[in-house]
Amino acid sequence: MSYKISNSKFNEILERLSNDYEIYAPVRIKGRGRFSDTDNIRYQKISKVEEIEYKEKSRFSAKEIPFPATETIFNIVGEQLLEPLVKKRKFLVFLRSCDIHAMDKLDSIFLKNGDVNDPYYKRKRDNISYIVMGCNKSFENCFCVSMGTNKTDNYSMGIGFEQDSVKLEVKDSIFFDYFNNLDKIDFKPDFVEENDIVVNLPDGEKIDTSLFNDEMWEEYAKRCIACGRCNFSCPTCSCFTTVDIAYDDNVDNGERRRTWAGCHVDKFTDMAGGHVFRNDYGSRMRFKTMHKIYDFNKRFGSHMCVGCGRCDDQCPEYISFSNCINKVTKKVNDTIKEG
Repeated sequence: MSYKISNSKFNEILERLSNDYEIYAPVRIKGRGRFSDTDNIRYQKISKVEEIEYKEKSRFSAKEIPFPATETIFNIVGEQLLEPLVKKRKFLVFLRSCDIHAMDKLDSIFLKNGDVNDPYYKRKRDNISYIVMGCNKSFENCFCVSMGTNKTDNYSMGIGFEQDSVKLEVKDSIFFDYFNNLDKIDFKPDFVEENDIVVNLPDGEKIDTSLFNDEMWEEYAKRCIACGRCNFSCPTCSCFTTVDIAYDDNVDNGERRRTWAGCHVDKFTDMAGGHVFRNDYGSRMRFKTMHKIYDFNKRFGSHMCVGCGRCDDQCPEYISFSNCINKVTKKVNDTIKEG
């Protein structure tokens, strides 16, 4: 069922929904961008449709909701380890198609990667419902069409924004009662059909070990500065580390936190005994690239990258991940021709 709803009426519905859900959407944050005169767009709780920034791509993804940047996993009280009390919450999140696919990739890592589910991720992920935001045009650096993530039917509601109203498709029956007595229309959310950037993916069956030592990675050793922006803005990067914190007022008490980490960041591969893997930045780019378009696919049957382009948006050295994938494909194809 689909409806056209004025912004004021939709705000009333959002107010009712907020009794049962925490509602998150991309929001423009003035003056908090990369430079002092630029804005940031990231996910925050909203109460009104006017707060939603739908005309531009968010700088960060919604992965912060099920997988926070920092999270206490247990408290240390003397010799006791105590899990923090967690209020059971339900979430309603406005996402684009690529980010819904990205959430599926995180599910694979945290919920389908062996016999044990990650309980910290699962308790939040099980309570998330999606409102897909239609895209009627591609944003800069997007290549979702090439990755097959430009469309989805995995959502509870779909929305299209107009000047003073919204069009809404309601698919999930648990939300039907919020829209009783509204006039129905014919509406489906828009999905991008083409991007300015086209990525050609390599045939994984044709990749051999020579690619992992190819000279192409030396370029990235010279350009990358290991800031980690690509990792932290990526909706599918899921690496983390743990940190034990002792409280100043009582060193017998403290907590263990899980915090984001990334393959591009210094010390990520440091081990006891002084061993360090992937010390040069080119090998880190190789690791990330092959994980996104090769290793993950071998394990789960789909590519990890969803083509949102945020890594290209955020890189201060203007390193293009889409261009890197195309270079890998060219290398693979050239090797086949030579063979």
